[in-house]
Amino acid sequence: MSNPAPLVRLQDVADLNPALGAIPPGDEVVSFLPMSAVEADSVDAVDVETRRFGDVGKGYTPFLSGDVLVAKITPCFENGKIALAKPTRRFGFGSTEFHVVRAHRDRLDARYLAHFMRQPRIRLEGERKMTGSAGQRRVPEHFLSTLAIPLPPLPEQRRIADILDKADALRAKRRTALAQLDTLTQSIFLDMFGDPATNPKGWPNIALGDALIAIRNGTNAEQQEDPAGWPITRIETIAAGTINPDRVRWVSADPSLVENFQLAPGDILFSHINSVDHIAKTALYSGTPTRLIHGINLLRLRPRLECVEPVWLLHLLKHEAVRTHFRTRCKRAVNQASLNQTDIKSLSTYLPPLSLQRAFANRITAVDNLKLVQSGSLTAHECLFATLQHRAFQGEL
Repeated sequence: MSNPAPLVRLQDVADLNPALGAIPPGDEVVSFLPMSAVEADSVDAVDVETRRFGDVGKGYTPFLSGDVLVAKITPCFENGKIALAKPTRRFGFGSTEFHVVRAHRDRLDARYLAHFMRQPRIRLEGERKMTGSAGQRRVPEHFLSTLAIPLPPLPEQRRIADILDKADALRAKRRTALAQLDTLTQSIFLDMFGDPATNPKGWPNIALGDALIAIRNGTNAEQQEDPAGWPITRIETIAAGTINPDRVRWVSADPSLVENFQLAPGDILFSHINSVDHIAKTALYSGTPTRLIHGINLLRLRPRLECVEPVWLLHLLKHEAVRTHFRTRCKRAVNQASLNQTDIKSLSTYLPPLSLQRAFANRITAVDNLKLVQSGSLTAHECLFATLQHRAFQGEL
């Protein structure tokens, strides 16, 4: 175990938001990184597009290869949009909502710096120091400049960065495997049933409403954070087609509330009031937690089990062609879109034989079991990385 390294202020070993240092010709092609191109899951940020210097030289943030980009606006900073810039061109430009940290290469290794900045505790400290009004709060440059960073010798910094890189690569492989399994489920659906938009297999057409026993709005009963009473869903409860029991809230449920709004296994939750990008998010309730009430902004779709397999219906609703259909028909307001029950019931779609739907559900169950294995492995790698990250900057590696 090595001794803790001396602490220095970041401003003493790095430049904060430095100037570009050169003025290229207006027609020179430069790398461009919008905020969306920086992924919280990756320590590297490689440009996804290029632009002419004359188009971005004013009004955008300049950076060079090896600079650490730190999102300064909420919620991007809290979400971990902090990365080492790897532009494919001589110069890079990006969102005005980036801070740029340029390490003094004779004292501070850039990859070591990137891993240090990506620690959860740094993000928590930065969140506490944010300034500005709600929705527009930003991490001030002063927070970064006075940040204390342990500074072992450069060879030790590089050794630490190499260890964290390797641990991070293991996490990335598990995420890639999970993404490939998601793609596999889409491929299985298309192979068995064809594209819902074109119905190449010639299945009978129905209105979605005819495949449902009922469709119902969620309750607007007052929700609370304390775990008392019945758990109740909210928009944040549904993700990736499933219900996350850790994201529920709670409600005092009288018998009539339970009778009218309790979910039954096989029910599908449908987000009908949300941002345009997230309208028509869906999740299947499989019975966990054992009791659950559905809340406001979510519709409950209850399938007719004599003709519809819930797993098949979930994947139909998740298909991009179906989601695009709903997005084009939703009513739009500032930062919000909505669908009514008629919009959903009137969807014209195909209805394959129930036996084929059930065969599909069985295949998806097999894929889901693989996902559980990969998710467990990812969790283990996440824990390993968090442990190594903590020890690295405590002088314990």
